[in-house]
Amino acid sequence: MNLNERELQYPLGDAVPALGSTMDVAPGVRWLRMGLPFALDHINLWLLRDQHDGIEGWTIVDCGISNDATRAAWEQVFAEHLDGMPVLRVIVTHMHPDHIGLAHWLTERWQCRMWTSATDFNAARMASQSTTGFGGERSAAFFFSHGLTDPAAIAKVRGRSNYYAGMVPRVPDSYRRLMDGMTLPIGGHAWRCIAGYGHAPEHIALHAPALNVLISGDMVLPRISTNVSVYDLEPESDPLALFLTSLTRFDALPADTLVLPSHGKPFTGLHARTRQLHQHHDERLADVMAACAEQPRHAADLLPVLFRRQLDLHQTTFAMGESVAHLHALWHAGKLVRRADADGVWRFSAA
Repeated sequence: MNLNERELQYPLGDAVPALGSTMDVAPGVRWLRMGLPFALDHINLWLLRDQHDGIEGWTIVDCGISNDATRAAWEQVFAEHLDGMPVLRVIVTHMHPDHIGLAHWLTERWQCRMWTSATDFNAARMASQSTTGFGGERSAAFFFSHGLTDPAAIAKVRGRSNYYAGMVPRVPDSYRRLMDGMTLPIGGHAWRCIAGYGHAPEHIALHAPALNVLISGDMVLPRISTNVSVYDLEPESDPLALFLTSLTRFDALPADTLVLPSHGKPFTGLHARTRQLHQHHDERLADVMAACAEQPRHAADLLPVLFRRQLDLHQTTFAMGESVAHLHALWHAGKLVRRADADGVWRFSAA
């Protein structure tokens, strides 16, 4: 256990649900896990006991990626863990593949509606058709402009033109819109939508005061810091400032809130964790500032400064996005200036 984790508590200990099974974590709330083909090898999904349009059943929160193994695990859950009741709706916290990948299959399988933010619905539709920000020619050009010039790496990024669509082949044709501050009646409890920005276009977390439970999605994770990246679709963006501001929205929740994250184990210690995340990024920003004060740097220069481990291609693309995000936070704050060199690469130096 790292030092930060010592400030958190895990009410369920080391217990996790087996694939295709569930665990009760709160009244009417069940936890299940699906596998992922990455270093981050799982996603947590949630079943909420519900009544909708006069029918008793379940609401699903998040879906897993679209592959045969995840569909098979869902079928086992349907057969053994729904108490003979149907799925009534599917809530998607945001548009990343592990969250929305099987939304089309689940909504068709149960003839129900997907609920998500308008921004992420449309972002997912676009990405499933173009893979914008996840691979392909534009993504390769963007990473090149920030210093990732290794021909082999650029060729691999360029070749991932079907990366997003491979995990999200389709998005449901219609949806119900979730917005910040909305309250959803689910299973006799009021769940309030809390929008967050920076990690995804318009991430929706769900808080049930009566249960003292927060489904945090990817906004607050116990062991790792949420990925916050700049992508080619919005190449001058400042997502880190948006993310850190969004974290303050959780300050008003009770300190003993049970947090149900998308990765890792359910925990308490929400305020400690958001403080840790602020501190983490403050430290990384200081490291970036110090490096750029020595000499002009591009984002690829800063990968060993920000990430002190070996990165595979999947991790490198996320790391590049994060490196640009930290540079942009300082650039937008007026602490760095940027200039494009003759090679077309952006380099940042102290203002």
